[in-house]
Amino acid sequence: MIRVEKNLAKNTVEAYERDIGRYLKFLEEEKQVTSIRHVKDNEIREFIRTLSDLELAPSTLHRNFSAIRSYHNFLVESEITDENPAQLLDPPKINRKLPDVLTAVEIESIIKAVNEDSSACLRDKALLEMLYSTGLRVSELCGLEMVDVQNKSGVIRVKGKGNKERLVPIGGKAVSALNAYLRKLRLKLADKNQDNGKIFLSLNGRPLTRAAVWQILKKWTAEAGITKKTSPHTFRHSFATHLLEGGADLRAIQEMLGHESITTTELYTHLDRQYLAEVHKAFHPRW
Repeated sequence: MIRVEKNLAKNTVEAYERDIGRYLKFLEEEKQVTSIRHVKDNEIREFIRTLSDLELAPSTLHRNFSAIRSYHNFLVESEITDENPAQLLDPPKINRKLPDVLTAVEIESIIKAVNEDSSACLRDKALLEMLYSTGLRVSELCGLEMVDVQNKSGVIRVKGKGNKERLVPIGGKAVSALNAYLRKLRLKLADKNQDNGKIFLSLNGRPLTRAAVWQILKKWTAEAGITKKTSPHTFRHSFATHLLEGGADLRAIQEMLGHESITTTELYTHLDRQYLAEVHKAFHPRW
């Protein structure tokens, strides 16, 4: 129901289902609510406070609240209940913490750290180049298929959240690394197992998982001597930040990242005051 109405990704739907299950268990065991018709707004507030006491991330609290409100909306629309007790409640506030960003030099050092003697050298280099060149989410990277590569036009087709497709440009170095991997290694890996047409494969020929991508990045980051906390999302954030610092239009970045709202893209722009002052000085006519 929620997936259809909101066009949510599978992982988000599964999270919503867990959230609703925990909520219903709380109502039954902690509040002794015998019917969903009897739920009041104060019980929803108490549930959110209980989650807050567990020191869950603000984003998790917000997702729980959203799941609860959507659930009660569904009950009203299905004429199971008469009103939504969460309708007039304010969602928990999110204090957004921006992830670390790597410098272009640090990213290059991670890519260069990939050992040429490694059996997965070509794959790992292509994977890292693609992460930085396209700003893909790790799930999008793992989901890339051979039919998505459009080298002649210099873009790759990406299936993002809600199965929405977009075309993302690929930089020259990423194209070269990807072609080398596809030509020299992927063919051998694909012969070992069922690859389902996915681009990035494990050494046993199966599609790479998100966890495997994290481990690959963690390995070469450590090899490069980078001590910053680094994840695939760090590469995505660095991609957006470096484009913005280079003068790219925010809406173009929004399109490449696959953000539905420009507000989400703005969260990736953590430019400091000094940089903003330099931009103002360079382009404002009254300086």
